[in-house]
Amino acid sequence: MKNTIKQVFHSGKFLVGFVIFVFILVYIIVYPLVVATSPMEMIGNGNFFPPGTYISQQEAATTSDSYQLNVDTSASKLNAALGSEEISAMADWLEKFAGIDAADIDVSDTEALVKLWQDNYDPTLSSSLKSAKRKYYKRLNDKITEAMKGGDVIIAEKNEDGELEESSTIGSQQFVNVSQVGTKRTFILGTDNFGRDVLTELVYATKSSLKIGLVAGLIATAIGLLLGMLAGYLSGTVDNVIMFITNLFTVIPSFVILILISYSVGDKARGIMMVAFIIGITSWPWTCRSVRSQVISLRNRDHVNLSKLSGHSMVRIIFTDILPYIASYVVMAMILQISSGILSEAQLSILGLGPATTKTSTLGLMMQWAMTYSAHTNGSWWAYFPVVLVIALISFSLNLMNTGLDQVFNPQLRD
Repeated sequence: MKNTIKQVFHSGKFLVGFVIFVFILVYIIVYPLVVATSPMEMIGNGNFFPPGTYISQQEAATTSDSYQLNVDTSASKLNAALGSEEISAMADWLEKFAGIDAADIDVSDTEALVKLWQDNYDPTLSSSLKSAKRKYYKRLNDKITEAMKGGDVIIAEKNEDGELEESSTIGSQQFVNVSQVGTKRTFILGTDNFGRDVLTELVYATKSSLKIGLVAGLIATAIGLLLGMLAGYLSGTVDNVIMFITNLFTVIPSFVILILISYSVGDKARGIMMVAFIIGITSWPWTCRSVRSQVISLRNRDHVNLSKLSGHSMVRIIFTDILPYIASYVVMAMILQISSGILSEAQLSILGLGPATTKTSTLGLMMQWAMTYSAHTNGSWWAYFPVVLVIALISFSLNLMNTGLDQVFNPQLRD
C-alpha cells in the first residue's frame, strides 16, 4: 500500500491536480471562518457593483480630518463627466469640422482630447449641421466647461429655523485618509444582481456544488459497481437483463433523462440533495459497462476458480477476490463521476432546473442569475467569469488526478 501511494504521488499530473483541488478545499473551509458574512445577504441595492472598496460618502464628506494635496483632479472629473458616446462625438467633430487628422486624436486620453476640443471648438464651424445636432455640441461644450471648473462643494446644514446654512466647503484638492473613514466595505469580486458579495457567495456555492458532485458521484459509482460486478460475474440471464437496462439508459442521452426527471420532481422538492440524487441515478451506465468488462476478464482467473472450488460464497469471491483488483479503476471512475456531477448541476441550473433554494447557492445557480440579468452583455464580468474559472479549475484538477492514477495503474501507460 505504501509503495502504491508513493507511486501515485510521484505522478506529476496527479500531484498538480491534487494540489489545485486541495487548495480549493482549504479555501472554502478557511474563508467562512475569517469572513462571517452570510452569502445571501443583500448588501447592495440590486445592481452589479464593480470590484473595489466602498466608503461612506457622508462620512468622507463630514470627516474632520482632511488633507490638502497638490494633486490635479481634473482628469478624474472629466472621465466621470464624459461618456464614451460623448468622447466619440468630440473626436468626430474635431475630424470633420476642425480639420484635425484622425491620427492626432487619442480617444483614450480624455485630458488631451478635451484640450484639443477647447483649442478648436467654434460653433460657427458646424453651422451646416441640423439645429438639434448643433445644440448637442453646444451642450457638450458647456458640460466640459462646467467639469473643468475648480469650484468648491458647499456643505450646508439646517439651523434651528429649518433654513440651510453653509457649514463647510470641500475643495477639489482636499482628501481624506480611507483608514480614517469608519464605514467601508471591500468587494474583491463586486456584487451580483441581488447586491450580494460575489466572493462570499462563490465560496459557499463551490462548497454546495462539491457536495452535489460528491453525493452524485458516490451514488453513480455504487450503482454502476454493483450492477457491473453482478452482470460480469453471473453472466447469463442476469447479465442480459442488466445490460438491457444499461443499453436503454445509454441509447437515450443521460442529460435528457436528467432534464425530464428534474422537471417532473418540481421546484418545491428540488433541493441540493435531491438534485445530487437525480444526477447520481442517471449517471451510472458507463461505470456499469466498464466494471462489467473488468469483472469478465477476472472471473476465470486461477485465484477466483480456487475460491469457487473452496466453496466460498459469491459475495465473498466478489468482494475479496475481484473487487481489490478493480479498486483503482473504481476510484478513477468515482473521480470522473464527481466532476461530471458538478458539470451536470451547472447545466441543469442554467436551464432553470437546478436546486430551488433561497438559503444557499451553487455554481450553476450563480451562472443562471448572471445570464438572467444580462451580466455578460452589460460588462459585469465579475458576476460570471470567476464562476466559470472555478468550475474549470475543479474539473481540470479532477481530470488531472484521474489521468495520473491511470498512468500509475494502467501497465500500458507506464513509462
